[in-house]
Formats: sequence, structure tokens, C-alpha cells
Amino acid sequence: MDSTLLHHHNHISALAPFLFSASLLLTAASSFAINYGQIANNLPHPESVIPLVKSIGATSLKLYDADPRVLKAFANTGVEFIVGIGNEYLANMVDPKQAQAWVKTNVQCYLPATKITSIAVGNEVLTFNDSTLSYNLLPAMENIHSALVSLNLDKQVMVTTAHNLGILEVSYPPSAGAFRRDLTQKLSCILDFHCKVGSPFLINAYPFFAYKANPKEIKLDFVLFEGSGIVDTGSGLHYDNMFHAQIDAAHSAMEKLGYKNVCLQISETGWPSKGDGDEAGASPENARKYNGNLLKLISEKKGTPKRPNMDLNVYVFALFNENQKPGPTSERNFGLFKPDGTPVYNLGFNVTGLGSMNSPPSSSSGGNSGGNTPISLPAGGPPYLSITADDAERLPIGGALFVLCLIVSTILALQF
Repeated sequence: MDSTLLHHHNHISALAPFLFSASLLLTAASSFAINYGQIANNLPHPESVIPLVKSIGATSLKLYDADPRVLKAFANTGVEFIVGIGNEYLANMVDPKQAQAWVKTNVQCYLPATKITSIAVGNEVLTFNDSTLSYNLLPAMENIHSALVSLNLDKQVMVTTAHNLGILEVSYPPSAGAFRRDLTQKLSCILDFHCKVGSPFLINAYPFFAYKANPKEIKLDFVLFEGSGIVDTGSGLHYDNMFHAQIDAAHSAMEKLGYKNVCLQISETGWPSKGDGDEAGASPENARKYNGNLLKLISEKKGTPKRPNMDLNVYVFALFNENQKPGPTSERNFGLFKPDGTPVYNLGFNVTGLGSMNSPPSSSSGGNSGGNTPISLPAGGPPYLSITADDAERLPIGGALFVLCLIVSTILALQF
């Protein structure tokens, strides 16, 4: 998912805790990270969310802003946070003084009680194809990092930014992965920044949208981690799921620019439990399979075929369904939980629900909560492995048909 703006909360009066039991228990030993988007008017107060987060074993949360209510509520809980700076604020961050003021107001004042470990500067900026926004990204990242250095916080708080896989020009086979030529210079500079400061390169990977774009040609079991898979003819590596193939395509692209040692991590991935009539695959059962198998993969601490020992530090999208997100129905149904804290489908969590909370809600400031940025693909755009979020439905018709042709040709290639 990518960036669309707005955050809202609605009053949740006393909500009694509940217990949801199932056969598979995911304990703190198999902890994971999750995105906490808030484009909704019916979400519980952050203090009510703490028992839910704890009970599912989530040890890290990613925000799309620096919501003070959340950061205050989670003080002294041990939960780690990635906070975000919305795309609309990047121009301000080009000014070093404003960057330092932002860090003081949104990060320093919550430390050390709230464990803020990273700042995501913008979200999927490069695929907006907005030259001014793209130009401001790296200077904003550098200024935020400089502010952290000046405040002696750079050793505990990293600076990064998330990209969707629309930054790839080639993604099949994974060993041939390459960045878009028009983005190569910008990405080289960003990767150089990561190399210097030791922060991870973040990508958002959504096999769901590849399947949605062409369900007749892409095998559902391949995207749900249940297929026999494919063999990369370039590397000889076997891929039994699209998620790993997408990630290794990005790994290959990074290596081609000389950044093999920069850590790549997954800032978003998920599957919707509901969609419109033309959104193939969006169902509770498929969401349960995708996220359930994903969580098993996370608990096994497995890397990819190309990087088997690498910790991908995957952030699942998302904690709650968000009823005010624009776009197709799927956009409002990526949550593992309903706003009342009940599971959308059975993932086997032993869940303690929302704590009782009578505090009045307050609207959260705008930020980049999981939504999806429009992408304009260059001629010769990426094959199916790099279609992410709702890129497919936001492409011009001609572009979408072109991608469809690439999908067909790729699937045919897989059969031989």
C-alpha cells in the first residue's frame, strides 16, 4: 500500500475485553511487526489498543505520522515504533531548522519512554512521478538525520523511506531485477545514504495486486505461499511464492547498482478480506491463507532464496480495517481486526481484545496511511512481479493493457 492522507478517530466507550482462541497460538516467541494505519472515524483510542497489540505478539508498529496520542499511550510498553513524515511535509524538511524542530517535537520529546527506532521520510515518493517531491526526498532524509546527529539520537533512531515495487523496470526472473532507468540516479543516491548511515532500504510488496490484475494466468497458490513455485532460469533458485520473488528482484536491482550489503526490509505486505466484484482474490479465506502463511514464514525467520539468512523484518498491513480510505473496497479491508478489536478472520491468535477506554478520541493529523500512490510506468514497464498496491487500477488503460501483456508473456515463460 502507499500513501493517501488523513487520520480520524471516533469515540469508543467502554469496550470489554474478550478472548478469541484457536488451534494455533502465535506467542511473543514468534513476534512480528504491523502497520497501524488510522484513516478511519471508528477506531479505538490508542490506549485501548495496547492489550490487543500485546496479545498478538506484535513488538513493532509503523505509523504514517507521529500521532502524539499513540506515542504517549505506548510509553513504557516496550513496543518499538517507526514514525512517519507525510509527503506533504517534505518541502519543509529541506530546511534544516524545520527538520530539527520536527525531530524535537515528534521524536525527542517521547524518548526514551516510547521506543521510536526509525523515521520514515515520505512514502513511495519516487513513484508519484512528481519531480519536486522526488527532488526533496533525499535532502529531507539528510536533514532529518543531521538533526538526529545534532541531538545525539542518531545511534538509536534511523532514517529511511519506503518504496513500492513500481521502482523496478525488470522483475522477472528475480535475478534480472533492475530499477527503472529514470530512477537509477535518485535510487543510487538514496542507497548511498543508507550505506553511510546504516539504515534499511524499505519496500512495500503486494502479491495480491499482481493476482488481481490477471487471475486467469497467475496461480493463486503461488501468491498464497501454497504453490510448487518456479525456477529462476538466471540463478537456478527455486521460488515457491511470489512474495520472495518480488523481494529478490529488488535485491538484484540493488546489487546491479553496487549496493549488495544494504539491508532490505519489507515495510508493508498484506491481503484484503473484501473487495469489489472485479477484485479477484479479495476474500476472508484468501486473506487468512496469505497472512497466516506469512506469519508462519516470519516466525521461522526465513530469508529468501537469494538471501536465506536475512531477516526481512516484515511489517504486515494492517492492524485495523480503515473505513475512510479512498479507492476500491479492498483498500478499506486490509485489517487483521475490526475496529471493535474482533478478528476479521481466524489467524489462530489467542487475542485479548480492546481494553476499556472512555477517553474521547481526537482526530489524528494527516499522514501517509496505507493507501496507494498512482504510478505512471515507463514504456517497457515492469512484469507482473512488481505490480503493487492498486497500481493496476490506477494505470491509464493503455498502460494497464501493456502490463497485462507482460503478465501473459511472463506466465508463458514460467511454463517452459
